[in-house]
Amino acid sequence: MASLQQLIEGFRRFRERHFTRDNALYSTLVARGQTPKTLVVSCCDSRVDPALVLDCEPGDLFVIRNVANLVPPAESSNSGHHGTSAALEFGVRNLKVEHIIVFGHAQCSGIRALIETGETNSDTESYIGDWMRLAQSARAEVLQEMPDAPLEDKIDACELRAILVSLRNLETFPWIRERVENGTLTLHGWYFDIEDGKLLQYDAAAGKFAAL
Repeated sequence: MASLQQLIEGFRRFRERHFTRDNALYSTLVARGQTPKTLVVSCCDSRVDPALVLDCEPGDLFVIRNVANLVPPAESSNSGHHGTSAALEFGVRNLKVEHIIVFGHAQCSGIRALIETGETNSDTESYIGDWMRLAQSARAEVLQEMPDAPLEDKIDACELRAILVSLRNLETFPWIRERVENGTLTLHGWYFDIEDGKLLQYDAAAGKFAAL
């Protein structure tokens, strides 16, 4: 785990790699602007950096990170704060991304708390508890389908099911649904198993996740 000084030293190495005469990547990104083809909704978990896991360069991905990689359903913009929704709008309507990946992962603390307690915090002032209720339907489905399964199996299943909830919620945004229907935008559900390094993709036709 990096100390503050290690972060500073890391920045210096980064600058040496990317801001030298023989590396014009950032000069190009500044001159041409960002044009990522893929938007990723990922978890805040420090072990799951989509750019690192997918071996991408700066400018390749437009990344939205939040607790448990959840996508809320479309709601009126007149109430509350909609950070994830606003970022989705920018990626889809301004950057014209061609793919959206909901990037879930194993060992998600938010999903574990959801399965164990029904929400992450009973405190009425908890932002996390309210946020995790977005995945309550995933929890309910898992508990109904496998009530006697071991806890860890329920958590694994809920991590996958929450990805499907977010995929459904994506299509509640009219500007996403329109582009999906006209074939200019494709939605994907991916799951990174941090224990064994496997990456799974949801196959809608088969109704299950399979290894990539």
